Amino acid sequence: MLLPALRFSHQLLKEIVSEGDHVIDATMGNGNDTLFLAELVGSTGHVYAFDIQEQAVENTRKKLADYTDRSTLFLAGHETIEEKIASDQPIRAAIFNLGYLPKSDKQIVTLPETTKQAMTAILKRLSVGGRMIVVIYYGHEGGETEKNEVLNFCQNLPQEKFSVLNYQFINQKNNPPILLCVEALNH
Repeated sequence: MLLPALRFSHQLLKEIVSEGDHVIDATMGNGNDTLFLAELVGSTGHVYAFDIQEQAVENTRKKLADYTDRSTLFLAGHETIEEKIASDQPIRAAIFNLGYLPKSDKQIVTLPETTKQAMTAILKRLSVGGRMIVVIYYGHEGGETEKNEVLNFCQNLPQEKFSVLNYQFINQKNNPPILLCVEALNH
């Protein structure tokens, strides 16, 4: 059975993230991906999670109560990755869920410019074999523009350095999410 985007994103992460790895949740939201990553990296790894909404940080902090030693939650946009995470820190994996925080203000959305800044910062740190997962939800105002800019950004990555997978159900109604997986081949 074909997996929906969320389940497939977790499968793609599970295949490569191990105990001791450092990973990023670029859009922490309600903390589900952050928790999943914290479990994968084990007690010697670390998760860096970003969100601009206090509600997201609080929701995530509660979920990660048992994992505070292996996570750093930033009340900051993902465009701050460049300044918050050392440039020489290898990152094994990262995930984005673009759009808005479910069950909250639909006016607060991710933006193409800051998303591209964050993706650039992550790709500079991504270890060989590492993956950056981007799940694009675009059924909101501005979502179509972000989708197009993110797709364009990923399509233009050099194929000698990155493989890019595009995964989407094309016969579903209501803007089915698009999952992109960027895997680092070399530096």
